[in-house]
Amino acid sequence: MKMVKVERHGATAEGLIDGDLVHVLGEWRPGLAEDAPFTLSRRSPDDLAALHSKSAETIPVSSVKLAVPIDPLAKILCVGMNYRDHLSEIAVEESTSPVVFMRTHDSIVAHDVPVVRPRASISLDFEGEIAIVIGRHARNVAVQDALDHVGGYSCFMDGSIREYQKHSVTAGKNFWHTGAMGPWIVSASEWSGADPALQTRLNGETVQSAHASQMIFGIREIIAYCSRWTPLRPGDVIATGTPGGVGSRRTPPLWMKAGDRIEVEVEGIGTLSNLVIDEA
Repeated sequence: MKMVKVERHGATAEGLIDGDLVHVLGEWRPGLAEDAPFTLSRRSPDDLAALHSKSAETIPVSSVKLAVPIDPLAKILCVGMNYRDHLSEIAVEESTSPVVFMRTHDSIVAHDVPVVRPRASISLDFEGEIAIVIGRHARNVAVQDALDHVGGYSCFMDGSIREYQKHSVTAGKNFWHTGAMGPWIVSASEWSGADPALQTRLNGETVQSAHASQMIFGIREIIAYCSRWTPLRPGDVIATGTPGGVGSRRTPPLWMKAGDRIEVEVEGIGTLSNLVIDEA
């Protein structure tokens, strides 16, 4: 099932997408979408099916705006340097453990909401990724049990300001509205995820292409590692890293600029698409 957070007339709701329709679950909640809870990823397949059958309202997808499918209390963890071809292009040795940093909520926008190139820099780079959404509390999880704690998967664009990243990973990865996630979360029970293809396109041209099997640390290993140092709670997001092909390592560099469209497609999930604009 495709789980979404949607906005309409200044209110937010949770829902399930079925073709061109959204089955709204529960009531519309007045206020900003970023402040509204998002709980669907922690629901079991049976719960989702039951909610679907009792949906309060069924409306066209075109009548709502998709919001970032993240709970405001969720952590956003990101794994860096997790594909060997990316390590090769940035000339970094392989780590013995996942390299993890965090992103803030206001650094992420929803599907079809503009990504912002900040005034501070022209070096806005693209990184297409697969995102894990935790569905069950996870602490000190064994690798073999890690997938039992996944609620779903989504597409992620880890936009990066490269010259700031050189002196501060936190700054370089957290400029306002430089990343994106969505358009929805596909439930773990309905995503095969055996070895999905990941593709990033800039203005329709493929700039990154890989399969999940090319990760140095797979989804199980990433969840197990993160659960050792922080409790993973339902709704937490983990972006799993980007493959080679980033703009900063091209000659000349390929930076995103105003008017560009960046797309991240993950097989079996969908396509996250965002226009790039300059900060006002």
